[in-house]
Amino acid sequence: MNPSKKKPNSIQRRQLYINRGFQTRFILKFCLILLLGGAISIGLTLYNTQETLTSSFSNSKLVIQNTSLAIMPSVIYTTLISTLVIGLIVIMATLLASHKIAGPMFRFEQDIDKISTGDLKSRIDIRTGDQFQAIAVSLNKMIDSLNYKVSDMKRDADALARNEDLPESCRREIVLFNEKINTHFKL
Repeated sequence: MNPSKKKPNSIQRRQLYINRGFQTRFILKFCLILLLGGAISIGLTLYNTQETLTSSFSNSKLVIQNTSLAIMPSVIYTTLISTLVIGLIVIMATLLASHKIAGPMFRFEQDIDKISTGDLKSRIDIRTGDQFQAIAVSLNKMIDSLNYKVSDMKRDADALARNEDLPESCRREIVLFNEKINTHFKL
């Protein structure tokens, strides 16, 4: 198979952001949690070292000072760097995770909008492994069932309309009913 040719019904990601607002809020929440974790880590470290002393050499002199003051620059610097590195990893991971959620939701919205107009030929297509795949299968079964039932009603109405024994007024009502089915549903 030619790799440049794609399956006609394959579903592929085409954009980085499917639902920009949802994904941005999703990523920001995780980044805020990360920042809160860094702030708590700094606070706990400084609190736990508050009543201890540390000795160090500065300019060939022995300096004794409060441990929290002595290590504060290192703790803050280390926490900032690790928060930035982990933050980039969190952004990428949450972007991918939100894409696995937002992508199927976006397709669900599009497919359900189409079905809500009466298009009972439509299917809800979700890639294998995406979230909501089981729901898509169930909804497709429901659409098939609805399509079958409406088609069955249409066939019954067609058969009744061809019945010679029916009064003309009933036959007209049945024909109007069939026209409504044809107007409201794509079977």
